[in-house]
Amino acid sequence: QCLLPHRPHPPLIILSKQGVEMRLVQRFHNASDGETMSAIKRGISLYSYQEEFYLRKLSLDQCVAVSAAMGAYGIETLAEQMMPGYPKLSDAFYEQWHEWMRIYGATPTCHDAFLDTKRYKGRLLTLDEQVVEVTRDIKRAARLGAKCIRMLVICSPELMERCAPIAADHGIWLGVEVHSPWHIDHEWIQKHLEVAYRVGTDKLGLIPDMGIFVERFPRVIYERFLRNGAHENLVRMIVERYDRHDDVRGLPEEVEKLGGNAEDIGLARTVGHFVSSDPKKLRDVIGAVRHIHGKFYEMTEDGRDRSIPYDVIVRALAEAGYDGYISSEYEGNRHLQDAFPVDSAEQVRRHQRMLTKLIGEKK
Repeated sequence: QCLLPHRPHPPLIILSKQGVEMRLVQRFHNASDGETMSAIKRGISLYSYQEEFYLRKLSLDQCVAVSAAMGAYGIETLAEQMMPGYPKLSDAFYEQWHEWMRIYGATPTCHDAFLDTKRYKGRLLTLDEQVVEVTRDIKRAARLGAKCIRMLVICSPELMERCAPIAADHGIWLGVEVHSPWHIDHEWIQKHLEVAYRVGTDKLGLIPDMGIFVERFPRVIYERFLRNGAHENLVRMIVERYDRHDDVRGLPEEVEKLGGNAEDIGLARTVGHFVSSDPKKLRDVIGAVRHIHGKFYEMTEDGRDRSIPYDVIVRALAEAGYDGYISSEYEGNRHLQDAFPVDSAEQVRRHQRMLTKLIGEKK
């Protein structure tokens, strides 16, 4: 039985209510078999399906259905990207949304808020105007059933503090995203932590993005530069510099002197936006963390992440007692779309299998 026949489902993702319920039963059966399970929970950011959503290969409800079929019942949302009528979502939409959550056994986890600070020509939004915008996001997240909001890293500590009591009144926790090239020890993030500790980590905190732990530069990115005309010898040099964790701040100028073209120089600039932090840093701030973005760029066929050391990350989180969600966030799609069909669901599925194994490891 097709649950939502208003739009034809691609053949591989037709789901029935019975099928989803059977997966739910199997999930709890496995967890009661005496396995040693970490308290960490698995979820998916619908951002992962941006390519298929844009091309109308997956509708919003199908994105939820695909996630639930993987046993990833925590759903992270983006209203601006996927929800019809944004910024004014209708009562009918909210009703439909909660019906989907019921049908698929899913749980709204985090809502990703954006902040259009450059809305007006010649000036940025004032702090008061930003508070108004965030308040709208808070009310939206509450109606969706999410318990936290991902705040952009550009949001100031002052904005977070102003919005904390408003969010608390709606049962919402606000977390600023720690996204590369920022990292946990960055001065800007430390200022956010100071506010969170003063106001209360039950109201404010951090949402670390696992893209701050990129040990090896993503293959899907540098291969895109190669297809665009970058020189193989220069690409190899740039990537090796990053993978050795060398200082890459002067790399664009060096590459230009070596005769690099615009693509070579572009790649040299791009690596400067990536960081390879120590995952153990998570343990230092875990009291201020309630949600995590499981960023990844490429999962291989044998279930490995080529760039990010998830084994070390999950171990650090488990040892610190983290019991929130890791929300898979696939970002390799945009680097493949020029040459290959994008299969975001398969990439997310591999990531979820990896997380399942790591979270369920016996200590």
